[in-house]
Amino acid sequence: MKILKVIHGYPPTYNAGSEVYSRSICEQLAQKHEIHVFTREQNDYELDFVTRQTHNNNVPVTLINLARDKDGYEHEAVNQAFLQTLKSFKPDVIHIGHLNHLSLGIVNIAKENKIPIVFTLHDFWLMCPRGQFLQRNFDGQNLYRLCDRQEDKKCATNCYKMIHSCRSQDEDLDTKYWTDWVHRRMESVRAIIPLINTFHAPSKYLMNRFMDDFHIPKNKIFYLDYGFPTHYLTPISKTEKRPFTFGYIGTHIPAKGVNLIIEAFKKIEKPSKLIIWGRPQGQNTATLKRMASDS
Repeated sequence: MKILKVIHGYPPTYNAGSEVYSRSICEQLAQKHEIHVFTREQNDYELDFVTRQTHNNNVPVTLINLARDKDGYEHEAVNQAFLQTLKSFKPDVIHIGHLNHLSLGIVNIAKENKIPIVFTLHDFWLMCPRGQFLQRNFDGQNLYRLCDRQEDKKCATNCYKMIHSCRSQDEDLDTKYWTDWVHRRMESVRAIIPLINTFHAPSKYLMNRFMDDFHIPKNKIFYLDYGFPTHYLTPISKTEKRPFTFGYIGTHIPAKGVNLIIEAFKKIEKPSKLIIWGRPQGQNTATLKRMASDS
């Protein structure tokens, strides 16, 4: 079988959860199937939408550059680059992991070419323009407040105010602009949902949210936990005396709640240890280290 994998980032350039997961399944599937990855990179010294070809552990990869317009949701140049990859590779199935920093039009092209689509739901990006249902909040009182549902005006005022002019005479115009932008974006997302053959949810909570809030039919979505290779992990000897150890592996961004893990861990009275892994992310990682060192 020929499988075309679509993901918004791929190792070694990007190493967050969905990217690492994508590499794991691509390398595993490549043992029995023919795999090709269509993904993006962010090269500030190259024009947007320039493509190049490479290989990652014998998996061919097509990269398209999105350095300046990466937050859009529809790019005709990305659609055309994807179409060229599709025509060249001629896949039997397309597995989409994420369309952020790419283009929703990828789904339309796949459907027009009668290629079935499996879409893995790594987060809430289809339902939430920022993907996490975590508000930015610029009211000076709340920091990353959870969002219970998507609403166009709420998205504009609570999450996109950072792009507003912040001039009082323009505030209403700015709010209207971003409310309309979010509305168009959400309409575009809803239009591709019926075109996707099946959705894979790696958590039951995620599956239920998409069924309840986004009305994905129950017969088009299934739950299957993530699978990651474990052959490189070394079991701890049962005779080794050491405190019970907790580990976090992931990005050091507010949406992951690493700060909450640290604060909660400080309240544990029994001997224990917390180890946090992840690629250093500047000030975020430095702040987390200070939080961990404070008594």
